[in-house]
Order: sequence, then C-alpha cells, then structure tokens
Amino acid sequence: MKKLEDYVRCIPDFPEEGIMFRDVTSVLQDADGLHLAIDTMQELVSDLDYDVVAGPESRGFIFGMPIAYNRHKPFVLIRKKGKLPCETASMEYDLEYGKAVIEIHKDAIVPGQRVLIVDDLIATGGTTQAMVRLVESLGGVVVGIVVLMELEGLKGRQKVAGYRLDSAIKYEGK
Repeated sequence: MKKLEDYVRCIPDFPEEGIMFRDVTSVLQDADGLHLAIDTMQELVSDLDYDVVAGPESRGFIFGMPIAYNRHKPFVLIRKKGKLPCETASMEYDLEYGKAVIEIHKDAIVPGQRVLIVDDLIATGGTTQAMVRLVESLGGVVVGIVVLMELEGLKGRQKVAGYRLDSAIKYEGK
C-alpha cells in the first residue's frame, strides 16, 4: 500500500533554483491519493471538538469541504480580497515579495464558535497566522489547524505557536 508521501510529486528547482516544489495536484489527480489525504487529515483531528470548518481558497476548500461534510459541520470560506459578496472582515499579511489580504463574511463565525482551519500547506506561516487572526477578530476560537503538508524548514509553525497544528506530511527542507 502506498503512503501519502508517495502521491506527492516533487519538482526540483521550481519556482526557482534550490526549491523543491511539493505538488498537491498529483494527490488530487489520484482517487486513492485523494481518499488517503482526506482520511489522514480527518483522523489527525478526530479528537477535536469543533463547530465549524474554515479554509482558504482554493486548496483549503478542496480539503476542508470533505472534512466538514463527513463531520456534518458547516464550512466557512476564507477568500482573497474582493471575492465575497456580503460585508466582510479582512486581514492583511506579508508575502515573500509584498502583501496580501484575505477576507471572511462578518456573519460566518459566531462569537465563541470553535473553529478548525484546514489547508493544503503551511510554509512560512503567514497565511495561516492571518487566518487565525481573522477568525479570532470575529470572536471565533481556533481549536486546531490541520494541513496536508508542512515545510518544516520554513518554520511556519512558529507563527502559530500556541495553537494545535497537525500535518499529514512533514518535509524538513523548503
């Protein structure tokens, strides 16, 4: 039986020399890989008590939706600025070469709700940290974060220190 890591395609020197790109599309394109990814992530947080699942576009949607569906929980969209139609709360965060903004509907999280954040990857941790702050700005309580892959060498976990972070796959490098 294949391990989850076996479904991840590694592309050297992309997008620049010295980077080993971990391609999530190879997991998604294989029915067994996708099934294993969802099951593994879901099992990692099976002991958590949460009310709602939240995830960022687009890959957080892909992995978060099945977990929300399987656990009979609502799913909250976290999107890039300008993509949500109702009143939003927003959070700016740093990228490697600039800044970005994510948004959530102001009525998506009720104060006191326990939130599980789901994404495909944590690298430097900027997006994950921004999602935590965004949920908390609405009064939500982040009880856990689960990702398919963690690039440990980029130390993103440090940006969400104090929060539970589970990773299905951990890579030492970048």
